[in-house]
Amino acid sequence: MSIAVLFAVVVAGRLLEPAAVATNLADKNLAPGFAHLFGTDWMGRDMLARTVSGLGTSIVIGLVSAAVSSIIALVVAAIAALGGERADAAVSWLIDLTMGIPHIVLLILISYALGRGALGVCVGVACTHWPSLARVLRAEILQLRAQPYLACSRALGVSRVRIALAHALPSVLPQYLVGLVLLFPHAILHEASITFLGFGLSPETPAIGVILSEAMGYLTAGAWWLAVFPGAALLVVVLLFDRVGAALRDLMSTEGVQR
Repeated sequence: MSIAVLFAVVVAGRLLEPAAVATNLADKNLAPGFAHLFGTDWMGRDMLARTVSGLGTSIVIGLVSAAVSSIIALVVAAIAALGGERADAAVSWLIDLTMGIPHIVLLILISYALGRGALGVCVGVACTHWPSLARVLRAEILQLRAQPYLACSRALGVSRVRIALAHALPSVLPQYLVGLVLLFPHAILHEASITFLGFGLSPETPAIGVILSEAMGYLTAGAWWLAVFPGAALLVVVLLFDRVGAALRDLMSTEGVQR
């Protein structure tokens, strides 16, 4: 159900893009009503269309960023667990270094260096959210490496790449999928955060971070709907992703299978 709702939001966001940027000064600053359920902004743009379109943008960026970040985590974990002591030490140092820098600071630096926009946000999120998942996958692969049948495979001359593809990858796939889904909420929230601060998507993009940033100047005038509805919608999307991740984690666990 949650996946269907998220998919519907993405599709509706794409369809509502023209309405999200359409201006009508005759209807500016209207409170929520039947004609405009979420009200309108100072340019007469429908806030429902802008919110749904912004959520669609955030979900797509979150999906791309989380997918790339999870692939980085999987590759790094495999290198650390199967590449020998030096590779493990190098990867452990890189994980500690990345986790030692605050997410938001590193995100801003990467996004700003790449000229902001969707590319900068995606690269920034992808390069900062992999360490936690990499640690989990590395521990799983190390535990797998201690199994007797892998020792026999290494003794018979099976290459590390083949061991990784034939044994390590299938074994950590459940943990990888759960970690991938749980990365989505973090990616979406961080995309909205740096966009809100002005280091993410361009102001012309109907993104949630842009909407909330622009709304700050009108809250004192009583236009509460400019921030309340987009913020609540973002929270709902994050909770839906968290629910999908929790359901997948229960499904993959031994207790979930037994139930």
